[in-house]
Amino acid sequence: MTKLVKIGTVQMSCTANKEENLSKAISKVREAAKKGAQIVCLQELFTSLYFCDVEDYKNFELAEAVPGPSTDKLAVVAKELGVVIIASLFEKRTHGIYHNTTAVLDADGTYLGKYRKMHIPDDPAYYEKFYFTPGDLGYKVFKTKFATIGVLICWDQWYPEGARITALMGAEVLFYPTAIGWATSQDELTNEEQYNAWQTIQRSHAVANGVHVVSVNRVGLEQNGAMKFWGGSFIANPLGRLLYLASHDQEDVNVTEIDLGRTDSVRVHWPFMRDRRIDSYQPITKRFIDE
Repeated sequence: MTKLVKIGTVQMSCTANKEENLSKAISKVREAAKKGAQIVCLQELFTSLYFCDVEDYKNFELAEAVPGPSTDKLAVVAKELGVVIIASLFEKRTHGIYHNTTAVLDADGTYLGKYRKMHIPDDPAYYEKFYFTPGDLGYKVFKTKFATIGVLICWDQWYPEGARITALMGAEVLFYPTAIGWATSQDELTNEEQYNAWQTIQRSHAVANGVHVVSVNRVGLEQNGAMKFWGGSFIANPLGRLLYLASHDQEDVNVTEIDLGRTDSVRVHWPFMRDRRIDSYQPITKRFIDE
C-alpha cells in the first residue's frame, strides 16, 4: 500500500553566532515547508560551529536544556507550518553532564522526546568524549503525524546494531543528523574513499532493514579552513537506491517524496527480517570473541 511522505533536508553552513544559526535554520525550515515538506531534518549541532575540534571548557557555554530555548522556538515554527522538525542540539542535562541530543517536534508543535547519541567518537579534531556523556535513553522511535521515525546521530552511522534495533522498534525511516568532513590537507583519493565508506554503510542500513535512510550533513570550511565539512546529504530507499544527493560544497534545502509502503513490499521479497537467527546472536554482546 502506498504511503507518501515528503522529507525536507537542510544542509547548511554555520557561524560562531548561535542565534544567527538558529534563525537561519528556521528560515530554511520555512523554505522546506513551502516546497511541501512534512518532516524536516536539520544537521548535527546546527546552532554552532562544530566546536569539538578542540578541548575547550568555554564551549560548554553553548549547551542548553532540552527541551529548552531552542526547542521552544522550533515548536512554534512546527505548529505554524504543520511540519515535524528533527533538531540536533548540545544538551546540558545538569551540572557537569552534557549530551549530544536530538529533539523531535511534532507537526502540532508537541515535543515528542529526545534521543541521546550513543556512540561517542574521539579522533583528531573530533574530541567528542571531552564534551558528551554517552546516551542513556537507549534507542528511540517517535510516532509523528506523518510517520514513525527513528533518530540516530552521526557516529552512530557506523554501527549496524543501532540501525537494526531502531528498525525493530518500528521505525519507518532512519534519520541521521551529521557533522563530518575532510581535513583540507588530505589528498583527493582519501577524501573520496572516506565519503564513499560513509555513504555506503548508511545505504547498507536501508537494505538490511528495508527502510528509508535520511542523512543530513553540514557544509562549509571550519577550524580556520583546516576542515571542510563534506555535505553530501542523501536519502536512500529500502533497497539502498539514492533518491536525493546534495553537493559537497553548497547549502541546500531539498524536499524528496518517499513511499513508506516500499518497506512492506521489500521485506516480503527480500525477507531478511524473517530469516534472522536471533537464537544465534548472543556473541554480539561481547567486546571481542577471544575463545
